[in-house]
Formats: sequence, structure tokens, C-alpha cells
Amino acid sequence: MFHKILIANRGEIAVRIIRACKEMGIATVAVYSLADRDALHASLSDESYCIGGNKVSESYLNMSAILTIAQATGAGAIHPGYGLLSENAKFASLCEKCNIKFIGPSAEVISKMGDKDQARRIMKNADVPVIQGSDGVASNDEAFKIAKKTGFPVLIKARSGGGGKGIRRVDKETDFEKAFLIASNEAQAAFSDNAVYVEKFLHPVKHIEMQIIRDHFGNVVTLGERDCSVQRNNQKQIEESPSIFLDSKTRERMAEDAVKATKAVDYRGVGTIEFLVDKDGKYYFMEMNTRLQVEHPVSEMVTGIDIVKWQIRVAAGIPLAFSQKDVKVFGHAIECRINAENPDKNFMPSAGRVTLLHIPGGPWVRFDTALFQDYFVPPFYDSMIGKLIVHAATREEAIRKMKASLCELVIEGIDYNKDLLMDILSNSEFEDGTYTTDLVARGVR
Repeated sequence: MFHKILIANRGEIAVRIIRACKEMGIATVAVYSLADRDALHASLSDESYCIGGNKVSESYLNMSAILTIAQATGAGAIHPGYGLLSENAKFASLCEKCNIKFIGPSAEVISKMGDKDQARRIMKNADVPVIQGSDGVASNDEAFKIAKKTGFPVLIKARSGGGGKGIRRVDKETDFEKAFLIASNEAQAAFSDNAVYVEKFLHPVKHIEMQIIRDHFGNVVTLGERDCSVQRNNQKQIEESPSIFLDSKTRERMAEDAVKATKAVDYRGVGTIEFLVDKDGKYYFMEMNTRLQVEHPVSEMVTGIDIVKWQIRVAAGIPLAFSQKDVKVFGHAIECRINAENPDKNFMPSAGRVTLLHIPGGPWVRFDTALFQDYFVPPFYDSMIGKLIVHAATREEAIRKMKASLCELVIEGIDYNKDLLMDILSNSEFEDGTYTTDLVARGVR
């Protein structure tokens, strides 16, 4: 086991990892930007070091600075959390060269799954269903021909990256060229890679993902599915497990295909296989996230398995202590992402000092955050400031518990999205489980 881990991240996920390490008896090293000098993760860790300016490019993406501190402090491993460097194949490779364990899959696997068109081909060869579209990146002319053959509407999607960037929906032929250029330019700006591919646009759809863990000895388990269909601009807002949309046979087949996908690339570690499910219940591989997911607490709540601890153990070469038959999904869990933004002002991000903070409590209520009273929320980073997760015996009770917890949550000094989340939870489509990824876009108020 590692004696010391550097956490190459910030905010709630850095705090989550530090707490897991403390429980495991592992020393921690935090890195922080100038803007985060008073951040919770910097004070909770055993050691903390400033690595640069306010911008992520100057600090949390500064590979050389992070690796220098890891070596200087004697950290045997680096945990990247999610976002930032978590799916950066170059960084994973540099860690290996520096004899520091990257807590995640190999650089080769990250590269393969980060290349979305290559991932499609691998899954297709593994007999995992994929959406109709191009078999690789395409030029404007090639993509247009494929789109015509596939039939509009289509999606033009960036080969690299994620987070909803470099994606454009095209409903008719006359709009294709402009959309292709926009998607390509956006992909270049976000990922330094302008390559895109085309796939059929499915509508309406559910976004369902399977949480997996695979060790270095070939043992693999799925920890049930998460319904992540409440989204805004391809960004998830609310997640729940299990999905009431899936029947038992579809759930079983999806889990089997998630395992096949994992084995197809010899994946080792914690990861997520994401699927789109159409109105007829047919599902298709969308992508593999080669990292810890924001919404992992949902799966932890319904299985009782600490995913972060097992991610660390697997990285250290420890075999899984349980098999698939040992994994039981009990009750229902819901997660709401708490974002510092104002939905009534076109989701304008909100920075400022937290003048009052009250965190909800009660049995099976969890709030993952790095907030504290008098903390200044900086304007330089992602707007998510916390995740509120509840668990109950039934979905109906979980919804009521989440509403009660949101009512109890008080954050003064900044704007946040509590009212929008309450509206979604009270929406008839959400209540009966028929909601799809366009729920927020269609308006929920």
C-alpha cells in the first residue's frame, strides 16, 4: 500500500480523497493555486504546497510543478480526482516515467478511450452496440456524405475530450457545413485536437451509465447503474440509482456489455461505461470515462462500497475482496449537483464570500463539499461547489428526502441552483421516471 499520496485536484473531490486516505492510514499532499490558498483541501492534508497562479493552466494543469512536489515529498502515487489531469494520457505517462503511481488506468488505455472514434471501433469489435455513424474521424465532405446516408438529425462530436464541448446537433443538410466548422474549432480550442466524427442523433434518450471496478488479476464487478438523464447543455444535474426505466433483462445485458467493454481494453481501476438508451429500450455505447466520476457517491450509497478506497487499493495492486455475487443494490439514492450559478440569469456563475452555511443532516444524507462559512468561492473554476446525496428505502421516499434536504441547505453570499433542482424534482416526468436528457431544455418550471 502507498504510504503517501499527492492529490492533484481541488474542491470537494480533493477533500473526499483526503478523507479516504486518512481512514486508510495514508499520508496526503495537497497542491493549491493562489486563489485556493485558504481552501479546505489545503488545510486538511498533511502537507500542502502552492503550485502557481489562479488559472488552472498555471496551477492544477501544471504537470511539471505537480510531479516536482510529488518527488520532493516522497509521494508514491498521485490521485487526479476527476476533470483536470484525470484523463490526460501524457500526465499518466510522465507519472510512470517518474516512478510515481498514477491512480487510474494506463496511459495507453486513457489514450484509446479518449479517442472517441477509436473507442467506437474497439467496442464494435467487442460486440458492444454502438450508434450508427462514421467509423473514424472524417473531413467535412466525408462527414456530410455519412450524415446523408445515416439520415438527419446527426451529431458532430469531437474525437477528444468531454464535458459537452465540441458537440453540435445538425437537423438539416443546409446547416451541416457551419456546424462542422464550429464543432471542429471548439474541439481545437478545448482539446488542441480539431478531429470530429459523426453519429446518428437519438431522441429522446436516457443517459445510463455502469460503474465498474477491475483489478490487476482480471477480477471485475459492476456496481449497478446510474440514471444521469437530467442534464443542461450536456452537463449532468441530477443522478440516481437504480434506474426505474430499465427492466431486469436490459439491466443484466447492459452490465454484461460493460464488463465486455472493460475487458476489451484490459482496463484496470475504477471507470464508467456510458450508454444511451432509446425510447424502445435499445442501448448503445457512448463513451468510457477512465476516471472517478462526479456522481460516484450514488453507487456508494446503494451498494455500501467505498469506491475511492477501492480505487486506491486496486492501484496499489490489491485484488478485489468481493465478487459480483457479493454486490447488492439496496434502496434508492439521488444526487443533486449544487452549482454556484443563477438559473434566472442565464446560469451566470456566482463568486463571493459564503456568509452563512447550513448543511442538511439526518440518516443517509450526505453533502460532499469543500465549502465552509467565510470561504470565498473563486471565479476561476468549475461552478460546482457541492453534491447533495440522499438514500432511502424507496425512490418516492428518496425524492421526498432530497426535497427536505434541499430546503434545509442554506448558502448565503452567493447564488446557487436550489430552486431549479426543486423544480426538477417536482416535475411529473421526473416523478414517474420517464424524463429524458432534454427535460431541462424543454423547461421544467
